[in-house]
Amino acid sequence: MLNIFARASVSRVTDPIGQALVRAGLTPNVMTVLGTAGAVVCALAFFPTGHLLWGTFTVWGFAMLDLLDGAMARARGYGTPFGAVLDATCDRLVDGALFAAIAWWCFVVDGNRPAAAAALLCLVLAQVISYVKARADASGLPVDGGLVERAERLIIALVGTGLHGFGIPYTVDVTLWLLAAGSVITLLQRTAAVAKAAREAAAGEQPA
Repeated sequence: MLNIFARASVSRVTDPIGQALVRAGLTPNVMTVLGTAGAVVCALAFFPTGHLLWGTFTVWGFAMLDLLDGAMARARGYGTPFGAVLDATCDRLVDGALFAAIAWWCFVVDGNRPAAAAALLCLVLAQVISYVKARADASGLPVDGGLVERAERLIIALVGTGLHGFGIPYTVDVTLWLLAAGSVITLLQRTAAVAKAAREAAAGEQPA
């Protein structure tokens, strides 16, 4: 949802940075790998050990690099099929590492099994939501949008961990279950959109 309403505003900030990075000799793929490696390492290093604030701010910082690879591709004037696949793959790695690390903290450190279950549910739903879009695109059925996309997932999850790191109780529980509910709605939305696109494609193929 944020991709629809905030894309233009974000691009006005990231595009000049992307142009500067391209002039410095960096490539979008390098930026994608750097952001992914940093986010994965920080998620797995800080959250399972109970350092929620460190985990929140470092993962958020490296995740922001994901905005720059697109800006760099626009600055070069083109993207590549490999770059698109690499970006999508790295997004899944970051999502998996983040929610697995939060689930570990909930279960092992905080002893909160319901919150751990919510984190695992968010992990699975994040992968499935993204897979639905990828599989639909591969089938020629363009599907996008939904209540909770990747930007919303990161914001909601990291707001919960950050507030808990500042000493506010139950924020991880609330945000994880809120995110799980929103993810279920998003999965249903995308599934319905795929079904609609498939019907429209089939109708277009029928002889007049």
